Amino acid sequence: MSHSIGKLLPVDGFRLTKRGELPKGAHRSLTHLYQPIIGRLAVSLYQTLVSEYEIVQSDDVQTHHTLMSYLSAPLDHIYEARQKLEAIGLLRTYVTDGEQHTEYVYKLYPPFSPEAFFTDNMLSLLLQHEIGKDKFEKLQSRLLKPEIPLDAYQEVTSTFDEVFHPVMDGEIPAGRQTEQWGPTVEESRIDFNWLHQSLKQRMYASDKVLTGSNKKLIIQLASLYNLTSLEVEKALTWAIDEKNELVVEEFKAACHDFIKEKPSPKQNKELDRREKMQTTEDIPQTKMDQLAARFEQISPRELLEDLSSGNYAAEQDLKVVRDVMTEQGLAPGVMNVLIHYVMLKTDKKLSKPYVEKIASHWARKNVKTVKQAMNLAKAEHQKYLQWGQQKSYRPKNNQDEVLPAWFNQQKKRPAKKEQSENDVETDDLAKLLNDLTNK
Repeated sequence: MSHSIGKLLPVDGFRLTKRGELPKGAHRSLTHLYQPIIGRLAVSLYQTLVSEYEIVQSDDVQTHHTLMSYLSAPLDHIYEARQKLEAIGLLRTYVTDGEQHTEYVYKLYPPFSPEAFFTDNMLSLLLQHEIGKDKFEKLQSRLLKPEIPLDAYQEVTSTFDEVFHPVMDGEIPAGRQTEQWGPTVEESRIDFNWLHQSLKQRMYASDKVLTGSNKKLIIQLASLYNLTSLEVEKALTWAIDEKNELVVEEFKAACHDFIKEKPSPKQNKELDRREKMQTTEDIPQTKMDQLAARFEQISPRELLEDLSSGNYAAEQDLKVVRDVMTEQGLAPGVMNVLIHYVMLKTDKKLSKPYVEKIASHWARKNVKTVKQAMNLAKAEHQKYLQWGQQKSYRPKNNQDEVLPAWFNQQKKRPAKKEQSENDVETDDLAKLLNDLTNK
């Protein structure tokens, strides 16, 4: 059941206000830059709210049933889309509880132009994560105009003092406080006082490193990669050059390296769930249950090392697993099933295109557990076999097809909708369990 149900009611009212004007080409920013991150429904909700702001009086209160009708979507989905708009910096929400119903004010913010979007480190990293590095670079080259080299020119721009006389008398008018917009991140995540002292003890010019723009970058990357203050301090010391300046690209790379060593918040929840299952559920009895439990308990890195006879997992294989897991949102146990299935079918070669194709299929099928992954691999084996033949993922020299021990040999048995766990060859399963636990 969705946790968003009941957060909004159709009778709840809302009014609209706006901050700034939509830049030229805003539709391109929304479609090509924001949509891969927040999804189609969130973009549709934003465009609907902008259109409503332009045609409805500011004092008019509308109900959320209007949005349900415009978007043809249930209210819990609209609420989740609204949260994405808030998180990415396109919307701010204010609420008051009236006598009869709750009323909201939605404050709309313009999307970044392509130039501002690609300058924002967090947004650009999120987009690259969603669409891949190659597509990201092509999109960046198409949306950004190349800058004119200015090395041979001398700047002669007039300053303010050269043109305008300073105002010496009169009271300073009370201006409105400038609002910053963009992705909403938790600034308290990083203890900058501790970070300042730590860098100072290491003989770094902390004031030069922890500038305003660098602090913003630190907060964004810490939020994106779920880093602690200690991990940020390690990444900073790695990326500070001999001039006591922060090399931004090296800092990004150092932060990115931490995801190789630690699970994401989503994976942490999965680990917590598995630990609770181990304390509340009985020990698996059948060979199939033992193997499934083993896939749940070990990390993909450990499985790669087990399949490599205890040697270190190849860096390229780890990158393939990292990219596929993060892009398709696969749980570690499900990823283990995929690794085991693909490597045994391709002579222990982790072909990224083949892994990505199967992983995207599992993601669309909403595969969440090891058992679901195993069952789907059995049911779709012929389809995966055709994919392998089309892309030449199968082993060369006409080798016999190798299938995991947990896989029912369909050539030996007729296909059934439901297959018993006793159909699995127990000797092979016992050997596999011994291999996996031999480490």
